Amino acid sequence: MRLIDSTKLLELQNKPTKIRNICIVAHVDHGKTTLADSLISSNGIISQRMSGKLRYMDSRPDEQERGITMKSSSIALYHALDKEEYLVNLIDSPGHIDFSSEVSTAVRLCDGAIVVVDVVEGVCPQTRLALKQAYSENIRAVLVLNKIDRLIVEMKMTALDAYVHITQVMEQVNAVMGELFASNVLENEETLIDKQPEMHGPKEENNIYDWTSALEDADDSQLYFSPEQGNVVFASAIDGWGFTIHTFAKLFSDKLGVKEELLRKVLWGDFYLNSKSKRFMKGAQEKAKKPLFVQVIFDNLWNIYETIILRNDKEKVPVICEKLGIKLTTRDLRHTDTRIQLQSLMMQWLPLSNTVLDMVCCKLPSPKEILPDKVEKLMCSRIRDFESYHEETRKLKDAFIACDSSNDRPVIVFISKMFSVDKSILPENKPKALTPEEMALRREKARQMREELKNNVNSETVPIKMEKESEPDLNKPEKCAVDEKEKEDENPTAFIAFARIFSGRVKKGDKLYVLGPKHDPSQVLSKKDFQIDPNKKLKDLHSDEHITCTEIKSLYILMGRELEDIEEAVAGNIIGIGGLEDHILKTATLSSTIACPAFSEIQYAAVPILRVAVEPTYPSQLPQLVKGLRLLNQSDSCVQVLLQETGEHVLVTAGEVHLQRCLEDLKNLYAKIPITASEPIVPFRETIVEPPKVDMANEEIDSQNIDKTTETEKDPLITIYTNNKQSKIKIRARPLPNEITLLLDKSTDLLKAISQHIKILQGMSKNDKLESKLEEMHINGKHGLSDRMLKLIEAFKSELESICSKLGSEWKDVVRQIWSVGPRNCGPNVLLNQTPDYVTKFLHHEEELKEDLRFEYESSFVNGFQLASLSGPLCEEPMMGVAFCVEEWTLDKGEEDTTYTYGPLSGQIMSAVKEGCRKAFEAQPQRLMAAMYSCDIVVDQKVLG
Repeated sequence: MRLIDSTKLLELQNKPTKIRNICIVAHVDHGKTTLADSLISSNGIISQRMSGKLRYMDSRPDEQERGITMKSSSIALYHALDKEEYLVNLIDSPGHIDFSSEVSTAVRLCDGAIVVVDVVEGVCPQTRLALKQAYSENIRAVLVLNKIDRLIVEMKMTALDAYVHITQVMEQVNAVMGELFASNVLENEETLIDKQPEMHGPKEENNIYDWTSALEDADDSQLYFSPEQGNVVFASAIDGWGFTIHTFAKLFSDKLGVKEELLRKVLWGDFYLNSKSKRFMKGAQEKAKKPLFVQVIFDNLWNIYETIILRNDKEKVPVICEKLGIKLTTRDLRHTDTRIQLQSLMMQWLPLSNTVLDMVCCKLPSPKEILPDKVEKLMCSRIRDFESYHEETRKLKDAFIACDSSNDRPVIVFISKMFSVDKSILPENKPKALTPEEMALRREKARQMREELKNNVNSETVPIKMEKESEPDLNKPEKCAVDEKEKEDENPTAFIAFARIFSGRVKKGDKLYVLGPKHDPSQVLSKKDFQIDPNKKLKDLHSDEHITCTEIKSLYILMGRELEDIEEAVAGNIIGIGGLEDHILKTATLSSTIACPAFSEIQYAAVPILRVAVEPTYPSQLPQLVKGLRLLNQSDSCVQVLLQETGEHVLVTAGEVHLQRCLEDLKNLYAKIPITASEPIVPFRETIVEPPKVDMANEEIDSQNIDKTTETEKDPLITIYTNNKQSKIKIRARPLPNEITLLLDKSTDLLKAISQHIKILQGMSKNDKLESKLEEMHINGKHGLSDRMLKLIEAFKSELESICSKLGSEWKDVVRQIWSVGPRNCGPNVLLNQTPDYVTKFLHHEEELKEDLRFEYESSFVNGFQLASLSGPLCEEPMMGVAFCVEEWTLDKGEEDTTYTYGPLSGQIMSAVKEGCRKAFEAQPQRLMAAMYSCDIVVDQKVLG
C-alpha cells in the first residue's frame, strides 16, 4: 500500500532546497538494486518482506532473468527527517561494463551519488569507473559498505578481523578518490599558472621559484569517506539493516552516560574503553585491546547472527528482542527459516532505508547548491572557453545557479536519454479509479438485479440467457472501433525523455526550442534575421541546423515501473516528458531561449566496439527492420546503427550482453520480426610500412642480384591529372611514425575544432562583404578562437615539433606542412603540403593567404583526401598512420566551356585526389591492422594458481 499520494510529492517538488537527486552506482552484483528495493519499501510501494527479492527497479524480463540491471530508472521517494520533509529522486543504475553509458546518463542528472561496495570483493574495476564518472561530473558521493553478513556467515571471520578488513576496503576506496583528486588538481594547476600573471600584477622577485604544489592548497575535506563524518553506512541490504556511527552514538550515549558528540569521535578508530577508569583511551592496537567499534557494535551484531543463524537458538530470540526493545510477531518467532527471523528483527532494530535516506538528506547537496564549476562544465566542452560565449549565453549561468522556478526565468531542461515504454503503461491510457459515488451506484444496480432474480425464481434461466445474448451485440460496435484504432496505432511503444529541469518552470502546452547536441549559440546569435521554421521535425533539418520547436504534450513523475501524470514541473526536478520522439535522437536541451548552449557531451566510459550485421529472416520485411533500427538507435544512448556501402545494416554495441539485449528489443519491441545476426565483424585499419630490408628467408634484399631495372620504374610518387587535363597533382604516401599517430589520436577533439574554424574562415573569405561579416562576429575582439583553444593549439604544436625533431630530416617541417587530418577531420592520417609554390594553413590558421587561383578548389582537394582515408583500397576500411605528401599541384584554367564536359572542376579535383591517394597507398607495402583487445582479469588469491 502506497503511504504517500502524488499530491504530496507535487507539493514537495516546489521546494528545491528539500529535493535530493541521487543515483546508486557500483560494480555489478554489489547490491544496488537490493538497496533501492529497501529504500522503495520505506514508501510502502513494495512490502518490506519482498525487498531484495522483487528487484522492483528491474522492470524488464531479461533483467529479472539475468539478475543484472540494464538501464537506469528513476523513482520519486518521500522521506521525513527531524520534522523536515524531503523528496528524493532515486536513480538505480547498472553495474555491468556493457551498460556504463546508462551510468553516465544517470550521473549527469544528479547532484549526489551513493557508492555501494561489497566488503568481500572490495574495490572492483567498475567501482573505480563509477567513482571516476561521479567525480568528473562534480558530484558528491556517500559510501555504503554492503554485504557485511557475508563476513559472518560465509567468511566466518571474527568481529576484530572483519573490522580490520573493512578499514582496508575503505582505504582502497579513498585511495581511488585521492588519485582522481590529485590528477585533477595537477591538471588544473597548469591552466591556473597560465592565468596567474594576469590576476596579480608584475611580481617584484621573479627569480624565486614557488615550490609549493597546488595539491597542498586544494581543499579535500569533503572528498574522503570516513565514518566519523557520517558519510559511510555499514549495511547488509539483503537482510535489510544498516547503520552509521551516529546511529550507535545515539543508542549508547544514554547507556554509557557519555555525550553523543564525544561518542561520534571515538566510535571509529584506534580507541578503546578502559574498564577501570571508565574512560576512552587512544592506542587500542599497541595495547592489544579491542577497538571500541568492535566492542560496542560488531560484537553485538556477531552475537545476533550466531544465535539466530549459526546456532539456531530459538530460546534466546525473545530475550534478544526484549533487550533491544523490539516486538516480533508470534508468526516470526515460530518461523522455521532463520534468515526471515533475523531479517524481521534487524529491520526493526537498524532499518536500512532510514539510515541511508537520513544520510542522503544530510550529506548530499540539493539542486540549489549547484557549484559554479559544474555549471561551466555543463555549459561548455573541454575545448571551449566559457568566456568565448556570447553575452546572453554567459548570463544564463546565473539562472543555473539560482535554480529558480519563477515565470521570468529562462527554461533550461537537459534530456540525457530517451527510453521506450509500452503505451498501455501511460497514465492517460489506464482505467481510472472509481469515485465513492460511482461505487455506490454500481452496488445499487447489483442489488436490484439480485432482487429481480429472486422474484423470477421459476423462470430464472430466461433472464440470464437474455443477458448473455444481449452482451455480444453491445460489444460488437465497440470491438470494431477498437480494431480500427489498433490498425491506425501500429506502434505500441512511446518514447519518454529522461530529463532534469535546471531552471524555470515547464507546463503542458509550453512552446520550447529543442537544441540538438551540436547547437552553438554564438553562431545563431550573430545572424541578425535568424528564423526557425516551427513545423520542422528532426528528420527535416539540414546538416547545419540544430534547432526545432516543440510543444510539451505530457509531463510525468517517474515512479520506477509506473508514470504519474502532472500538469507542470519546476526547477531542480527529474521528470519524464512525452511526445518528443520526432524532435530528439538521443540527447538534447530544451530551452525557452536560443542563447542556451547545448550541454557538453556526456563522457561515456565504454566505446561501442562489437559490430554485427543484422538482416530480417524474411527479406520482404526489410522496411520493418529499418524502422525498428531507427527506434532502437533512439532509445539506447550507446548503440550505433550504420548502413554500409554494401547495403548491410550494422549494429555497433558495447559488448555481448548489450548486443543480446538490443537484438531482443528489435525482435520483440521495435521491429517485431524474426532477425538473424552475423558473427561479430572485426573492424580493421589499413596502413603502409617501410619497404622491407629483409625478405622472408631473412636474407638482405640488397645483396641478392636482382635485375634492378624493373624496380627503378616503380617510384612511389604518383602523378595524376584531372579529366580535362587542367590540373596536375603529384602525391607520395609515407608511413607516419608511431609517435605522431598516437599524438593525433589523442587530440581528436582539438583537431576537429581547428578544422571547423578553418571552414568558417574559408566560407567568410569567399564572401565579398568580408569586412561587414567580421564586424558582426566580434568574438574576443577578433574573429578568432578562445584563449584556451589557442593555448591548446600551441601545446599541440610544441609537442609535435619535439617529436619531429627526434625523427630525422624528412619530418623536420611537418608542423608547417600539415594541410588536413583525416578521416572526418580528426583521424590518424595527415595530408602534408610539400609543394614549392602553394601555401595552405592548418595549425598556423591566423596567417593571411596570398590570392591564388587554386584557393577556391582547396576544400575539394582536402575532401578528396578525406574520402580516400575513410576507405582504403585493401578492404574499404579506414586508413591509419599514413602521411600523403603533395609534391606538386598545378592549375591552368583554360576557356570556360571545356570544364563542363566532365562536370565542374571542383568535382574533378576531388575524384583525382582520391584516386591519387589510393594509388600512392598501393605503391607502398600495405598491411592490415587488427584491433587489440586488452582486459584486466581480477581473481581471488585462492585461485591464482
